[in-house]
Amino acid sequence: MAEPAPQPLPPGSTIGILGGGQLGRMTAVAAAELGYQCHIFCPTPGEPATQVTPLSTIAAYDDKEALSRFAQAVDVVTYEFENVPGDTAGFLASQRPVRPNPNVLRICQNRLREKDFLSSISVPTTPYAGAEGPDALARAAQLLGLPAVLKTVEMGYDGKGQVLLAREADTTAAWREMAGAQSAAQGILEGFVDFELEISVIVARGLDGTVTTYPPVENRHRNHILDETIVPAPISSAIAKAAETHAHRIAEALDLVGLIGVEMFVTKDGRVLVNELAPRPHNSGHWTQDGCVTSQFEQFVRAVAGLPLGSTERHSDVVMKNLLGEEANDWRAILSDPAAKLHLYGKSEARPGRKMGHVNRLSPKR
Repeated sequence: MAEPAPQPLPPGSTIGILGGGQLGRMTAVAAAELGYQCHIFCPTPGEPATQVTPLSTIAAYDDKEALSRFAQAVDVVTYEFENVPGDTAGFLASQRPVRPNPNVLRICQNRLREKDFLSSISVPTTPYAGAEGPDALARAAQLLGLPAVLKTVEMGYDGKGQVLLAREADTTAAWREMAGAQSAAQGILEGFVDFELEISVIVARGLDGTVTTYPPVENRHRNHILDETIVPAPISSAIAKAAETHAHRIAEALDLVGLIGVEMFVTKDGRVLVNELAPRPHNSGHWTQDGCVTSQFEQFVRAVAGLPLGSTERHSDVVMKNLLGEEANDWRAILSDPAAKLHLYGKSEARPGRKMGHVNRLSPKR
């Protein structure tokens, strides 16, 4: 006899979120609007997500006693960043549904594993090769050609753990800069792409297998950190269709229940290459809070809770601007613009390059 299909979580249920950052904060706010409570698990007190819900567990991710208590207090578990230890997700999955499933986390938190997965489902990526030391890096550089970008296989974001190898680069020095003091470091060398622009697609997949995608957007970076997202992306309908098709295929192949951000390059000859995956709400999807029928955060909650997915229809053009460091101090000027929607994260210390908030500037849909 077949097992009954999983049922949607009724309002009043509790969603457990691993991670206390701004993505968890905005997810918890969206969950509250749908009648859910959120319980945050993170190692550090005072994080942005813990400020918007009274339910939190402050403990290390390997504290199994704390994790067990957390599991007993929630109905489903998700995460707001992909560097949650795999063992943590696996331990919780033995007690509660974890969405997206731990295998999605395992793939997406390792760049080499991620690229191999994409290749296995015929999604085009940048050329790449794994490297486990300066000698292997030299061979990879000879195989791919230079320039190329050396990245850590795990961890690293916003440009951290990345080294550009120019022509005739010193691979030993590059490896030392990337690996630091790690004796067992693993890297991935990616061919340098002469791209026209960077885009991303946010895709959601529900418990019933329904897939929805948000329209492709253009991402502009400053010092390797996302600066602005332009909605809609200035691309042809054929390129937009290719990007959405890649995202749809990835969600299906991962058996995703949740949300994933798919970062891509559009090359000068019109190819769409997938760069990275992020199995949670994505910075480039913040525009949806004010420019869409359903925000990415509400969609994330809907998917994780087993609800029907919402409409991804865009009702406005948007420019999303990240507020980094002291830029958040311009809140008075931002609020004086009636077309600007300000979102601040509640972080107390404005360090250079730290994401303190964002602003969505809306204009009529063209």
